[in-house]
Amino acid sequence: MAIPKKVRSFLQFILFTGVGVLILFLVYRSQNAAYIADCALKGIPDEECSLMDKLKSDFASVNYWWIMAIIVAFIISNLLRAHRWLLLIKTMGTNGRMSNAFFTIMVGYFANMGLPRVGELVRAGLFAKYENIGPEKVMGTIVVDRILDLLSLLFAILLAFVLQGNVLFAFFENKIGNSVFGETWLYIALALVFLLLFFMYRFRRFIKQWSLYQKIHHLVEGFRDGLRSLRRVEKPWILFLDTVLIWLMYYLMMFLCFYSFEPTAHLGGMAGLMVFVFGGLGIVFPSPGGMGTFHLMVITALAIYGIHGDDAFSFANIQYFSVQLLGCMLIGIIGLIVLPIINKKPKPNVTDPDHGAI
Repeated sequence: MAIPKKVRSFLQFILFTGVGVLILFLVYRSQNAAYIADCALKGIPDEECSLMDKLKSDFASVNYWWIMAIIVAFIISNLLRAHRWLLLIKTMGTNGRMSNAFFTIMVGYFANMGLPRVGELVRAGLFAKYENIGPEKVMGTIVVDRILDLLSLLFAILLAFVLQGNVLFAFFENKIGNSVFGETWLYIALALVFLLLFFMYRFRRFIKQWSLYQKIHHLVEGFRDGLRSLRRVEKPWILFLDTVLIWLMYYLMMFLCFYSFEPTAHLGGMAGLMVFVFGGLGIVFPSPGGMGTFHLMVITALAIYGIHGDDAFSFANIQYFSVQLLGCMLIGIIGLIVLPIINKKPKPNVTDPDHGAI
């Protein structure tokens, strides 16, 4: 018996939200235990030692001028994203409005806070409705938009490893120590990779029949087709510049947050890059807005630069709530209110016969 779509969506919402809340709870519990242990070493009574109280105190001590700078960078990044998206929309032979592009993006972010990945569908549906374009065509441009983001994230990861790889490896080497596992883990991992590759090559005909393989193959083909569609962009250098500036704003949103919180104010640009990459990987995980996973990854990255768990936990929350609550949620709600107002008269669909759909 097939599960109704609404029931399936509700169950997915419960699952992803539950995973995010569970991870956040486990992170909080571990940081709270470490904080209480640190208080015991300092002779502070347990009743006077609460991580929640520290979190409240840290939020109260934040320099909110820097938080406002983060929100400005967030808005600029999404204006640039809207502009880049319109360049992709134009390859279909139609022009979209900047206001619609920006606010549908923000509403999509807001939707992602409830159910991961549903934001892209909401964004495509709203933009198609208000611009009178086929939703499947709009979804095609969003796929290309996400491909550009994936490539940008991979470049940021590579850049972090090139510039700070020695710091990262030294940190994990220190954590692992000189144990037998610490000396041989790399060889074990390489052996497993080669074994997996041999298995895939040896049984490739059988593997090609798997539904999982077919899904991955279809995804790779879609990725390739998306990259090919970029050749139809009229001014690719502007699209490239938009992409660079979008991710520069993302980086600044993390780096500027350092200055808002005293324990992290001394960290430099390289630390900002590493924490930004770790936080980006935390957001990729399918929990609502990266809840829990973002905190875990940011705390791990800050530990590389000597920021203690309790301060790292506070920083992760300051950055997360600044972007997710003041950014995604607030502007997303504004978008839900504004979009019907600025689109009282639907736009006629204008198609350029010289262009095809993505």
